[in-house]
Amino acid sequence: MKLIRCFGLVVILICFAPALFAATKFSVATKTFSLNFEVGSDGRLYQRAVGGADANEKLLRTAESYPQAGDGYVWEPALQIVHADGNTSTALAFDSVTRTNDEFGRELTQIKLHDPAYALEVTLNFRADRERDVIEQWTEIVNHESGAITLERMASSALLLPPKNVYLTHFFGDWAKEMLSPITEQITPGTKVLDSKLGVRADQFQNPSFVISLDGAPSENSGRVLAGSLEWSGSFECAFDDNGENIHALCGVNPFASAYHLNPSETFTTPKMIWVWSANGLGEMSRKLHSWARDYGMRDGHKTRAVLLNNWEATGFDFDFNRIANLFQPAKDLGVELFLLDDGWFGNKYPRVNDHAGLGDWQPNKSRLPDGLAPLAAAAVKTGLRFGIWMEPEMVNPKSELFEQHPDWVIREPKRELELQRNQLVLDLTRPEVQQFEADSISNILNVPDITYAKWDCNRYVTQPGSSYLAPDRQSHLWIDYVNALYALMDKTAKTFPDTELMLCSGGGGRVDYGALKYFHEFWPSDNTDPTQRVPMQWDYSYFFPPMAIASHVTHWGNRPMHFACSVAMSARFGMDLDLNKLSAEDKAICAGAIAAYKEIRDVTAFGDLYRVENPHENYRGAIDFVSPDKTRAVVFAFQLKDGENVPVHPQGLDPAKNYTIHELNPAPGRAPIPQEGKTFTGIELMRDGITPSCSKAVEASVIELGS
Repeated sequence: MKLIRCFGLVVILICFAPALFAATKFSVATKTFSLNFEVGSDGRLYQRAVGGADANEKLLRTAESYPQAGDGYVWEPALQIVHADGNTSTALAFDSVTRTNDEFGRELTQIKLHDPAYALEVTLNFRADRERDVIEQWTEIVNHESGAITLERMASSALLLPPKNVYLTHFFGDWAKEMLSPITEQITPGTKVLDSKLGVRADQFQNPSFVISLDGAPSENSGRVLAGSLEWSGSFECAFDDNGENIHALCGVNPFASAYHLNPSETFTTPKMIWVWSANGLGEMSRKLHSWARDYGMRDGHKTRAVLLNNWEATGFDFDFNRIANLFQPAKDLGVELFLLDDGWFGNKYPRVNDHAGLGDWQPNKSRLPDGLAPLAAAAVKTGLRFGIWMEPEMVNPKSELFEQHPDWVIREPKRELELQRNQLVLDLTRPEVQQFEADSISNILNVPDITYAKWDCNRYVTQPGSSYLAPDRQSHLWIDYVNALYALMDKTAKTFPDTELMLCSGGGGRVDYGALKYFHEFWPSDNTDPTQRVPMQWDYSYFFPPMAIASHVTHWGNRPMHFACSVAMSARFGMDLDLNKLSAEDKAICAGAIAAYKEIRDVTAFGDLYRVENPHENYRGAIDFVSPDKTRAVVFAFQLKDGENVPVHPQGLDPAKNYTIHELNPAPGRAPIPQEGKTFTGIELMRDGITPSCSKAVEASVIELGS
């Protein structure tokens, strides 16, 4: 063993000679979770099943840590390679383990493997966040052969699970139904696959985040659970392969149609897989992941978010300078802090007056905005509002100047009739000219003075995956190279405009993953803004993402009472999409009260710990609470979805010994005060006896602040 000090870091290098293989054991460990590895007498790397399997059990090939195809392993492989000489087998032997501690209390473990018969190196990387029980995992594959090799499968991880009583919770949902259909099922012999073949809107149907539970179906406050979330916005595959002896969770880019040619000296790095462990159920799991996300999974995770108003419901495509500017003062009067101008502001030869034309021509429409965006943004700022803009840089309408000039810039299959979705096509980001065009377009938009927010949309996925730029034998690179180029574009945007907030949107919630979110401040979870649907939807998203990242807007979708809609939006990242000039005086008062209340509590809902109290999928009511890091404040939300008995809500996470004074925020007009209004109780009393909310009928809500 060697210990090396370099620039304040401690690096421990462990190397083993072949004679010592049988005795080689090591772990990647956090505070309460570990991945336990062992090198067998055959020199291969094995993993003991997560959850404390018997360490004395005989090592079998079914327990190989990162199984490879073609040399005796007959189940679903993590790695499948065609070598330069055509050999389709790979056999990896253990080399060494290197551990590096960084200044943030995280440890990087790198396990190096090699194929003794070929100049191939594979490094399994694990970054462990000890206190939060989070492990990030990814793989690096390096080709040192004399010719190109072909990667046919290249998983980020191949976590080994016990063979029995393992349950999987995953989420299905199409447009406007995202995260509304949680499915929990036992993993049984065979291979259960969650995947996407869409290319650029990966989770349109399936979601690359899931929960594994080792003690039967998961519960909120008990049982061993492991969240998995893949940092990838393209086609993905999460395969759970039960071979009767063990279960492998093989997660990464989808190998479908994605064979990747790796030239000599080139390295392929897989996307990261995030694992989060809890021995105390889903709630603790989420709180750990939220804490990690605020530090590493999103931008500015320790800054509160402004109250936003979008013009879409007020104007749609039908607006000009004056119609938009006339929305500013009513917004300011209600307490709004940020105005977002949505689709329809660009295009001249082919004006963007509907969704049939203009995409790709990112010049302000001279009829609507004769002097461009700057005067409109300046008018917003003069009123006391920040100004934001909508853009969809990856897309183009065939009816556009861009497409007329560069028909070869789109993703399409030769000899096939163009297939459109929402009257548009996807620009080919593997092409350098397209990369430069999109970067220039974004820069030109965001460099307009006073623009400090942008909504980045993406309203179709890939159905004809062909590139006129890529060589015929490299067409399968499209799926991977597109996403890597997209991340480079997002990264450049975030770094060039560090003070500009970005919303991640994709046909609703079609791009909700930590691969993209690290460049953004929030995501749009769904175009479905019906608050009765958002309650269960936001509940499910909160398993993996902090509520401060979930954009929740007040709209007229579903025609729900304004007080209920505002209360639901207050529990996440509050925004509005309303024509304020058409609201009744009562609704304006409710909105103003909700905005004022949100500003009082947004530090608690953004940075506090979330406790999911009453599951809206199973009850007539949904309830959650947030507790500030110092436990001096809390906020309880009760959402009545159906008529039901007005029984107490039992908050969780309070300091049992602290005193909390109860105050209902923005109470609904005409409703009686809550019985405990203004009274003070200890945390243990509130958790034991509960708080009776002011709602009992369908589409009523109560937001209750607890202050000490």
